Amino acid sequence: MSERIENIPAIALRGMTVLPGMIVHFDISRKKSIKAVEQSMMRDQKILLISQRDPEVENPGEKDLYRIGTVAVIRQVVKMPRNIFRILAEGLDRAELAGLGECKEYLEAETELLPRDDLEQYTPNVQEAMLRGLKDIFLVYGEENDKINKEVVQQVLETTKLNKLMEQIAINIPMYFEEKQRLLEAENFQARYDALCMFLTNEIEILRIRKDIQIKVKERVDKNQREYILREQLKLIREELGEDTTLSDIDQFQEKVRRLKASAEVKEKIAKEIERFKNVGNHSSESAVIRGYIETLLDMPWEKTSNDRHDIKAARKILEEDHYGLWKVKERILEFLAVRALTAKGESPIICLVGPPGTGKTSIARSIARALDKKYVRISLGGVRDEAEIRGHRRTYVGAMPGRIAAGMKTAGVKNPLMLLDEIDKVSGDYKGDTASALLEVLDSEQNVHFQDHYIEIPMDLSEVLFIATANDAQTIPRPLLDRMEIIEITSYTENEKFHIAKEHLVKKQMERNGLDESEIQITDNALRKVISGYTKEAGVRNLERKLDEIFRKAAKEILEDKKKFVKVTEARLPHYLGKEKYSVKRLNDSDEIGIVRGLAWTSVGGETLQIEVNVMDGKGEFVLTGQLGDVMKESARTGISYIRSVRTQYNIESEFFEKHDIHIHIPEGAVPKDGPSAGITMATAMLSAITGIPVRADAAMTGEITLRGRVLPIGGLKEKMLAAKNAGIRTVIVPQKNKPDVEEISGEIKKGMEIVYAETMEDVLLHALVKKEKAEER
Repeated sequence: MSERIENIPAIALRGMTVLPGMIVHFDISRKKSIKAVEQSMMRDQKILLISQRDPEVENPGEKDLYRIGTVAVIRQVVKMPRNIFRILAEGLDRAELAGLGECKEYLEAETELLPRDDLEQYTPNVQEAMLRGLKDIFLVYGEENDKINKEVVQQVLETTKLNKLMEQIAINIPMYFEEKQRLLEAENFQARYDALCMFLTNEIEILRIRKDIQIKVKERVDKNQREYILREQLKLIREELGEDTTLSDIDQFQEKVRRLKASAEVKEKIAKEIERFKNVGNHSSESAVIRGYIETLLDMPWEKTSNDRHDIKAARKILEEDHYGLWKVKERILEFLAVRALTAKGESPIICLVGPPGTGKTSIARSIARALDKKYVRISLGGVRDEAEIRGHRRTYVGAMPGRIAAGMKTAGVKNPLMLLDEIDKVSGDYKGDTASALLEVLDSEQNVHFQDHYIEIPMDLSEVLFIATANDAQTIPRPLLDRMEIIEITSYTENEKFHIAKEHLVKKQMERNGLDESEIQITDNALRKVISGYTKEAGVRNLERKLDEIFRKAAKEILEDKKKFVKVTEARLPHYLGKEKYSVKRLNDSDEIGIVRGLAWTSVGGETLQIEVNVMDGKGEFVLTGQLGDVMKESARTGISYIRSVRTQYNIESEFFEKHDIHIHIPEGAVPKDGPSAGITMATAMLSAITGIPVRADAAMTGEITLRGRVLPIGGLKEKMLAAKNAGIRTVIVPQKNKPDVEEISGEIKKGMEIVYAETMEDVLLHALVKKEKAEER
């Protein structure tokens, strides 16, 4: 039967459990624990030692303590420095905590002593079997655990009582206090025996696993140590041979590989090349080739990206700051930015800017890179005719190197730069391969995820690159390549656009370049307009910038030589800086004339008006064309005369007229080659006027292709042609009906003051071009 004890002092132990039979030292510093010891020493020296559930609790209550503890007798109390007491106690019996008293100064526990182990329930044979079984397990444990004293193991094994053996084992083996508490709380002897055997068995298994791990680690350490010794010996040998730099290079390469942001495939490839480099002698010719290859692979931006700008307003502001006009390009870039902001990753567009020289195609690409906060790489493709320039050379060749695309990525240092493919229409091919065909893979968003450079040999991801190509003429770009790009046409600038570009950008740029500021020089608006119209003739603004540079250079010279403090450049003073006016606009004729018609033409530097002249003379029906006309233009003239012959009855032309008269068509400026179908209706109108004697309106100009049946077909370059008509003072422009959508896109600034006539047939053209009969009779 259990015995009840009232008001026994108690100590709450932190991180330890005392078992019956244990003699243990422990330190106490809490006031309640010290007071409990004092109370115990004044009584019978008995005290309840009970463990805290959480060692961090400073002032434990009943719920913070385990239910089962050990009643111990205090054998010794030693006072230590800093108010610490060292207690020597011996565990006697297991006891259950029934409750805590109301004493505030120390823990006062109501305890109930639990019955001691009763071995009489087991027969002697069972006890002997349990004793031997436990000894066998403990013996194995002692063999596996190197930290336990072998003499202690022998002493424990000499114990003949089962309960004493269990006590000695629990006392002498290292156990966490939770494991000891589990033994203490076991319901009966059998449960305690099973728990101890289970603990020892688990520990044996853990010790064996630990030994296996230690053996493997030791083997690895021994191997590493062996390799280290061999490597040091090899290093010494290399130093003796003068090859000591190779190993330091290898170490640097390996360190760079560890830091490299790349896939496992790339790192594995580089590691193999480093191993090859290690095995090749420093003086071998192959060593330099492998070294260059490794350095190239390490410099490539495999997984390294830059953080792009996502603020559309900020991007728009930068684009507007850098360039005037170019609305289509700016809107397309802002659309891309908006899509990427909504989808987290928009597909990078592949854009081709097509337009005349000097219209800002290359500079807008640089501005786009700044607006998107991307790295900018320019690759000039003009005159490139070797496929290896794009795909790289195979490493088997002497002097092999990566292609321009891979080299551009290396220069950018990130995998998502803006890459400008400049002058893509100027690439060509020869016996070494077709450059345009090599670009097909680069500019195909479905294929460029795994672009393979012959030198690099590892697939590169170009899907995040924003490609922008530039070209002067889309007609010379191969069709498959053109199909892969989104074409944005950049047309010629109007005089007003050139004025704004010069005033807002070019003047400031050239002033800064020539070391001037606004306090030293001023160029008037009229002077700017005169420079544009009288000294330059181009689609873009390149020559305009050169002329401004010339003005500011000479002004800078005046300021230094003549000690001028301020120079004002006016329209009247332009000849002083630029000489005589070089260009004059071909104004419309003063009067309506027979056989002279004003046509509209497109050139690489913008639009122009052409005056087509036709003379009819007595002869044998010859048809003469002069003015260095191309084949297409000659065919258009013959088509026109065939049309006129088919409608001769409507204009009272005799049937023998064409056999008895020669017709001569001439287009002035004979040194300039001319071609294209767009002068068809112009030549037909001039011929009909010359044949019938009906004058053509001097204030009318026209453009359009003619068919045999007199239909008017659409043409291109309409904006430039309309601009030329505007500058020449033309009041009526006749264009094909099917070009109406193109006319609607042209700014109102150009169309202002001009009547646009849409023609479907030659009857529509002649109705508006020829002078009415009454007016002709008056003449």
